[in-house]
Amino acid sequence: MRLPHDCLILVADGRKMLLLRNEGTSDDPSLVVDYGLEQPNPADRDQKSDARDQRPTVGSPGQASTGEVDYHRQAEDDFAREAAAYLNALALRNALTRLIVIAPPRTLGELRRHYHREVSARLVVEIAKTMTGQPTNAIARFLVAQEEVG
Repeated sequence: MRLPHDCLILVADGRKMLLLRNEGTSDDPSLVVDYGLEQPNPADRDQKSDARDQRPTVGSPGQASTGEVDYHRQAEDDFAREAAAYLNALALRNALTRLIVIAPPRTLGELRRHYHREVSARLVVEIAKTMTGQPTNAIARFLVAQEEVG
């Protein structure tokens, strides 16, 4: 895949996001970090303090079961929503022309739920993969190795 100059690449998961910009050329990309954010998100068991974290859910008629709140997953979804809000703000002030998103499938789904139509219009491709722990040169190599889209 060719990465146009100034193309933005969001690499995110449920607790970390990097917004990279190609400051190189399509033939020789050079990804630099434009923005980064990481949020601590302990395991769900570490976020629960007692049985008050349980709430009744509806089972079969006349019965109730207890469903636990998954705080870890909830925090990941909130983080994805914040990442989408950041992209929305960029798109609405025309600071975003082309966007590539790399995120695990669940995070991608949550991001999509919150994209403004201006972000969707600038979206080149979404790739369902976890790459938040990779260095920028590895991300660039990965993207260049991808087949062309469209």
